[in-house]
Order: sequence, then structure tokens, then C-alpha cells
Amino acid sequence: MLSNYIKIAWRNLVRNWSFSLINVSGLAIGMAAAALIFLWVQQEYSYDQFHKNKGRIYEVWNKDVNNGKINCWNVTPQPMAHAIRKDYDEIDKVVRVNYGSPSLISFGEKRIKANTNVVDSGFLQVFSFPLLKGDKATCLNQGNSIVINNTVAAKLFDDQDPIGKVIKLDNEYLFTITGVLADLPLNTMFDFECLVSYKFMSDHGSENKYWGNNSTATYAMLKPNVSLNGVQEKLKTLRKRYDKDSPEMETFLYPFTRARLHGQFKNGVESGGRITVVHTFTLIAFLLLLIACINFMNLSTARSEKRAKEVGVRKVIGALRFSLIRQFMTESILISFISGCLAFALISYILPVFNDLVGKKLMLDFNDYKLLTAAVSFIVLTGILAGSYPALFLSSFEPVAVLKGTFRKVQALVTPRKVLVVGQFVFSILLIIATLVIRQQIKYGQSRQTGFDKDRLVFHMMEGDLEKNYDLIKNELLQSGLALSVTKTMSPITEGWSNSGGMQWEGKDPKDKTMIDRFCADDAVSKTFGFKVVAGRDIDLNTYKTDSTAALINEATVKLMGYTNPADAIGKIIKDNLDWHIVGVVKDFILRSPFQPINPTIIQGAKAWFQVIHVKYSNSRSMHETLAATELLFKKYNPEFPFNYSFADVEYEKKYSDEKRISKLSGLFAGLTIFISCLGLFGLVSYMAASRTKELGVRKVLGASVSNIVTLLSKDFLTLVAIAFVIATPLAYWLMNNWLREYPYRISITWWVFAIAGGAIMLIALGTVSFQALRAAVSNPVKSLRTE
Repeated sequence: MLSNYIKIAWRNLVRNWSFSLINVSGLAIGMAAAALIFLWVQQEYSYDQFHKNKGRIYEVWNKDVNNGKINCWNVTPQPMAHAIRKDYDEIDKVVRVNYGSPSLISFGEKRIKANTNVVDSGFLQVFSFPLLKGDKATCLNQGNSIVINNTVAAKLFDDQDPIGKVIKLDNEYLFTITGVLADLPLNTMFDFECLVSYKFMSDHGSENKYWGNNSTATYAMLKPNVSLNGVQEKLKTLRKRYDKDSPEMETFLYPFTRARLHGQFKNGVESGGRITVVHTFTLIAFLLLLIACINFMNLSTARSEKRAKEVGVRKVIGALRFSLIRQFMTESILISFISGCLAFALISYILPVFNDLVGKKLMLDFNDYKLLTAAVSFIVLTGILAGSYPALFLSSFEPVAVLKGTFRKVQALVTPRKVLVVGQFVFSILLIIATLVIRQQIKYGQSRQTGFDKDRLVFHMMEGDLEKNYDLIKNELLQSGLALSVTKTMSPITEGWSNSGGMQWEGKDPKDKTMIDRFCADDAVSKTFGFKVVAGRDIDLNTYKTDSTAALINEATVKLMGYTNPADAIGKIIKDNLDWHIVGVVKDFILRSPFQPINPTIIQGAKAWFQVIHVKYSNSRSMHETLAATELLFKKYNPEFPFNYSFADVEYEKKYSDEKRISKLSGLFAGLTIFISCLGLFGLVSYMAASRTKELGVRKVLGASVSNIVTLLSKDFLTLVAIAFVIATPLAYWLMNNWLREYPYRISITWWVFAIAGGAIMLIALGTVSFQALRAAVSNPVKSLRTE
């Protein structure tokens, strides 16, 4: 019986190849788009789920009340791990992770850069990263031990066994390789290629024991069957026992497996996070698939008149409704199977482009039985969903009504088919409006004054001998005319790496713990970055010898200190480990997000610490020639390290990367939705034209012009689109207004966004129906009125 159903289904597909082509292509595009999103969603949910002890691993977080609001953050003091190990028997292991930057690794003549993290010795016992060679229990016990991944081992040693080999890190420290890790999977938050033991920091006196320095990630693994609530209660008072400066702070544990998707807090309560984006795109995937299925339904039921007599004849000769449903469902699943094969071929082709768009490395592994099972299930369920309504609709025809030609109710005001088309266009309009609003928000952020000049501003990470030879490099850059100004800083101008709520000054409220961004620079700060000095002067070590402890503050800090006139802050002291005397006030500049308020910021002088060199290059040569000359200079003073540089304007643009990615995806899905919806609209216009063939013939005989008939048909469809616009507009406003609330610095949604979306969808809909309407309007009325 099944083979017979498949034969009949195949014959119907071949005989009606144009209809089948539209049906298959629409369904394939919808399935491909939904499958791509599901691949992305699946990877998001899979992050760090492979760890054997995942249910017992927790991040250590801090909680503090400041100005009536509860703040939570997940970087901790380095000594906190020792305190937790000592005081809490319920906790099995505690490990710290210092997320480092790429280090230079040397072996003989070979030199490579590899991202290196500093971790406690139990790290590989807490987290299940496969160790190909070495012992997890001991490989990080010694201060000179290092674990490298398989890729680093292959680059340095080819086919040799790396265990026991001695390598040099950052051209200074010797380490013995004690383990080789498998390369990290794609679905982990960690991003390291080498691991160094925390004992190395202890041995070299670089472990920071100050409780006020929150700079390390700490992870705790509970013992089996330990109650989390009991541990949480005890942890609350940890700071009270050890941190004299902030005894009121609380410590708590947060599930490690929730950190990536849910780890965002508002006023002390878990709220939003990346999971919001995941849920949004999951919904979009289901809606795209639903729209493709709706398109299938519309096209299938549009052919109801042609299939009606077939149903009538089958019922007359004894076919039961259930057998007819099975027949139509078989056709639907067959089309879904063909569409699914086409969809997965399409995915294989466009996956690299999609990966670039979402910044992922998604892949299809057809050797994975789970993927194959999911793919087959996806195809069958889509076929059932798409074919359910046509099967029930077509199988419901009564033989007598069919054979008399009286089964249709084409003039009904509301039909399921019209409702489905309205639903399609509601979603299309929503995505168009979302795309326009997101792009407006991006432009709004980009038009905001940064407060510094990004043109020809380049920064270089301070590696190897750059710090030792900084003065020589700076002088040669200036004397050669390559640079207009040079300064060294703690972090790039586009990033905030440090802040504190514990800075003090005369008259400060002891309860005020407002976070102040800490940015450090040695000399000529305003000149290098183009800051506008509104009071006082720039830091100038050549003229003022005491400027090693000088500081600049921004206007937001002036307000925080309680001054209305910036000049009143000049000469005041801010205590932050050292006494920093304020010599100047600069206009606010964006250090962190362009969509957030500008934080109070202090720029501390030459007695601070530095990791970056910023150079304002001159216009005397092209940028290519300038960087080539600078590379020679850097090689002269830092020969062991590769020349690295980053453009400030490029790095600043990366602040918009998430919003741009969402904008591109919204635009892409809007285009796909419109295309599939127009196929559905084409199905509806085909159905209505076929249903009203005799009516149109009579109208033409009675003198109706082509334009009258085109208007008659188009009016019905444009009415459906207008209804969709009326429904979508308030819904889109509500959704996008909620999205914008996440940005303190945001646009207001204007009326013209809705006007553009409505006008665009009307034009697209009109263009879609025009072809079929004209075709029906110019048809010969004699044929439509001929007696069958």
C-alpha cells in the first residue's frame, strides 16, 4: 500500500512540475534557514556541557550594595581561592584562572604565539579537557610545568614526543612540557592553547595577595551530594573574615553551566543575558519553518478544484477518508524529503558564509548518528506539519458536492487560508521593522562623539624588550617624523581593563562606592589621543618632574566629586594606592560601550603600570610605509618578538559587532520570510483566480476592463497585507522598545520606520499579485464560460 501511495505521489509531482518546483523550493529555503538557526542554537546550549563534573562546578561571584543597587560580578581576588580551600570542607576543589594574552613560545629556532592561561594545579581535574599525554593529577604541580595543546605541539616538535622538552616563554622563562591536551572543542568558553601553573606566580613573587584587587576567575567544585544552599549561607561572610576594606561584600556560587547564557544580573537578580538572543532566534527559526509550511498549505489547497474530483471519484468507489489522508500525507512527506535533501545541500554550500556572519565554526557531520536522526525527524515532522491542513481539507470533500461543483465557499470573509497569509506578512513586517530599528541604533551609537581622535592612532602591545627600550623607541619615532606623539598606557584606548569603587578624596561619602574606571598613561596623554582639556593641563613629564604622580580626570569624575566648575578639581588628591594629584580635566570620552553612559574615569600618570604603547602617526607617509618603517624600528629593539599593531578605529568599530550581527541576521531572515510569504501569496492569488474564473469571464463579457479586474483581485490581497500591517505595527513597537531599553544611550522609534516597512511590503505584495492578476484579466472569457 505504501509503495502505491509513493507512486501516485510521485506521478502527481511530475505531472504538476511547475507547482511542485515552487512548493519544493519554498519549503527547502524555509527548512535550510531554520536548520541553520537550530545548528547555532544547539551549539549555544552545548557550551561546556561535556564536563564530567558540570553539575558540581560553580563560578565564585561577588555581591555588593552601592547607592541602593546590588551589583554582582565574577572576578575575584587571588587569595580568595586559598581561603575557600581552608574554610569549607564541603568544597572538593577550588581553581583559579588568569585569562592571559598570546605569549611567545620558543623552541630552538621555532617561535610561535599561543594563548596562555595561568591556572591552579587541579584545573584539569575539575574540567574535563582530554589530556593526550601526561597525568592530570600531577602535570601542573611544579612552577616550571607547562601543558600545551596538540596544535602547538605539532608546530614546535612535528612528530617528536614533546613530553620533557624545555621551551622558553616570552623569551625569558624556561618551562618543561608535562602534558599535551587535545585542541579545545568549539563549544567551550575557555580559549587557551597553553596552561601554566599558578605556582609559577608564587615562586616568582607575582601572586597578588591584596583582597581589593578583583582580577581572577575562581571556580569551586562541590563534593558529591553536598547541599548548595548550605554552602551559600556560609560563603556570605567570607569577605567579613578576610577583607578589611570591604567586609560587607558577599560571596556566592553561580552554576558554571549557566554562566554563558544566563550570567547577567540586574540589581542582584539573574536577568536576561545571551539566552534572550538564543530564545529570539529559536522563535525566528520556528516561525520561518511555519511560514514555509503555510506556503505549502496555501499552494496545496489552491489546487483543491483539480484534486476535488479525484477525491470524489475515490470516495464513490469506496475509499475511506483515512486512506485519503494517508495518501496526501505521503505526498507531503515526499515533498518534504526532496525539500530536506535540497535544504541540506544548500546548507553545505552556504555554511561558511553563515559562519562568518555569526562568528562561529558550525559544521554538518553526517557520520554523527544523532545529527542524522535529528535531520530525518526534522524532515518527517516538517512534512506532517505542512501536509496536515491540506490532507484534512482535501479529504473532507463530499462526493455529491464535488461532482455537482458546489463544494467551494470562495466568498467567505474569513478563511483559514487568508488568516495564514496575514500571519506570514505580520512576521515579515516585524522583521523589516526590527532590521530598520537595529540599524538606526547602530548609526546612533556610531554618530556619538568618542571624545578622542581615532585617525592614524595605532596601539602596540608591550611585549618582550619593548618596555625596557620604550624611551629609545619613542625618541626615534618622534625624531624620524613617523609619529606626532607617543604614550604608554595600561590598556588600549578602546577598552577598560580596570576600575575601583574604593578610591578616596577629601569630602567623599564613605558609603559611596561608585565604580571609577582606571586608565593609566605616562606622558602627553591629551596630545596623543586628542582629548580636549577643559581645565588645567596635560601630563608633561619633561616640564614637570612631579607629574609621575599626576592625574587627569574626565567631566563625569568632576561631577562625582561634587564640583560644578572643572577648575575647582585642579590640585585635589585622589587616593588609589598612591596619592594622585589632579593636573587637568578632559572632556568625557568613550572607554567602554558607546551605548552606555560614560563612567567617571581617572588617568593615572607615570608611576602606574603599562602594557600598551599608543602612537599617533603623522601624515608624512602612507600608513603602509609608516608601519613598514615602524616594524624595522621595533625589530631593532625587540628582535625576538613579531611586530604587532592594532588600529584604534578598527577596534572601536568592534564595539558594534553584536548589534551589526543581529542586524544582518534580521535583514537576511526578513528577506527570506518575504520571499516565502510571496510564494504563499502567489498560491492564494492562484486559488482565487481559479475559483473566480467564471465570475471574471462574466465580468469581461459585461464590459469590465483589464484594469478593473486587476484592481478587483489586487484589492483583496492588499487588504490582507494592510490587516497584517495593522497587527504588526503595535507588536513591533512593543518588542523593539523593550529591546532598546537595554541601551541607556538609545534612539526613539519614529513613525517613518513603520511607513517604510508598510510601503515596502505593499509594493512587494502588489508586485507579486500583479502577474497572476494580469494573467487572469487577459484570459479569454469564452474558455472560462465554456460548458464542461
